[in-house]
Amino acid sequence: MLIAMTNPAVQLTGLTKAFGAVTAVGGVDLTIRRGEVVALLGPNGAGKSTTIDMILGLLRPDSGTVLLDGQPPARAVARGAVGALLQTGGLLPDLTAAETVRLAAGLQRKARPVGEVLREAGVEPFAGQKVGGLSGGQQQRVRFAMALVADPELLVLDEPTTGLDVESRRAFWTTMREQTAGGRTVLFATHYLDEADAYADRIVLLRSGKLIADGTAAQIKAAVTGRVIRATVPGADLAALAALPGVDRVETRGDVVLLHCNDSDAALRGLLTTTAAYDVEVTSRNLEDAFIALTAAGSAQ
Repeated sequence: MLIAMTNPAVQLTGLTKAFGAVTAVGGVDLTIRRGEVVALLGPNGAGKSTTIDMILGLLRPDSGTVLLDGQPPARAVARGAVGALLQTGGLLPDLTAAETVRLAAGLQRKARPVGEVLREAGVEPFAGQKVGGLSGGQQQRVRFAMALVADPELLVLDEPTTGLDVESRRAFWTTMREQTAGGRTVLFATHYLDEADAYADRIVLLRSGKLIADGTAAQIKAAVTGRVIRATVPGADLAALAALPGVDRVETRGDVVLLHCNDSDAALRGLLTTTAAYDVEVTSRNLEDAFIALTAAGSAQ
């Protein structure tokens, strides 16, 4: 059966899932267009992994529907249209990295050359080593190679850079840019907000199983008003700084203080007239500020 190219890559409609009395996902509607790179964010328990498991067909929704390119997940996965890198998943410790990816390739109707995938995923340097002796970050790369081997149209990644050092994380996202340049759709969940800010075309924020924000990183940040004043304040009195007009909260990093403000003009006047602050900088709030504000607002409701 031919699938119309106008179908969204992912279509979630009224998606719900509960575990006993706990509602993990409570009525999520989400459309992801072909070629988009979408970051799924939220605090622990927000429903990110449960949503991903339902997208992949690993969990059955209590209600609602999941369509991948117009098809149920099982059919899309069976035809090799979906690749996944999950936080968990058994790797056979006595197989080498190359043997593991070769095994995954053998399960596909049509697989890419294993050597090509090993190079692309950064597995080639340790391809001959047994999986059981690899670091957590190296095992993540093996899982990534397994996700790529079917040449999927949709990549679903759950915390893909867990266990990777800074250099490896950067290399991973360089590879992902190459993957998406050809129009591949990517949905990834991450706790690294800098990754979402830098690499996602769009950010979807979940809180308590509900979708509370959806837009570009700039749009998400713009949803939170106010600015941040960064200054060096020797011997800072945190209580006095928190009491300045226009200040919501205060952070310290050594002699450097960060004043999160709802009125940066008033806070700046108070800071300069009552302290010995210097190296003062005023910036817009970042994605972390927006994340904290949006999730904290929900906690209070």
